Amino acid sequence: MKLHFLKVNQAEQIAELAALAAEIWREHYVSIITMEQINYMIDKFQSVPAIMDQIQRQGYEYYVFQQDGVKMGYLSVKPEEGKLFLSKFYVAKEHRGHGYASQAFAFLEQLCEDHKLSHIWLTVNRHNTNSIAVYERKGFRIIREQKADIGSGFVMDDYIMEREIPMSETAKG
Repeated sequence: MKLHFLKVNQAEQIAELAALAAEIWREHYVSIITMEQINYMIDKFQSVPAIMDQIQRQGYEYYVFQQDGVKMGYLSVKPEEGKLFLSKFYVAKEHRGHGYASQAFAFLEQLCEDHKLSHIWLTVNRHNTNSIAVYERKGFRIIREQKADIGSGFVMDDYIMEREIPMSETAKG
């Protein structure tokens, strides 16, 4: 079944997205990082004020993907230097493994083509083996490692992954 991607920009949509993010993060990351760091990161990066700031001042776009009114996950992107930064890509646990990632990546490829962007890049926790495996199956490759101090004694220990997007002849022109 086909997913619908809805751009998030209204206060009510942002509040719903922040609630979805908190639910997914607390379920997904508990085996990778501490709950203390999860809560800190939700507040810093995925709370209503943080998402509003990212959309209004930092140039990020958020999209919720859903089917028949059921929100299945979300993603956040930002065009940077000819590439698309995939800042967030999360699927709710009960919707994983149903091919939605393929539809999301087709959506991302279309964004790249529309904006004439040559690559998609992302950061992923080095211990997030399931997500790394998904990204590798989608053609991403690890290009380097990065450790970033995010405050309060927490560090993000990530791989930077990237995938080239083949441009159609019409997009090149």
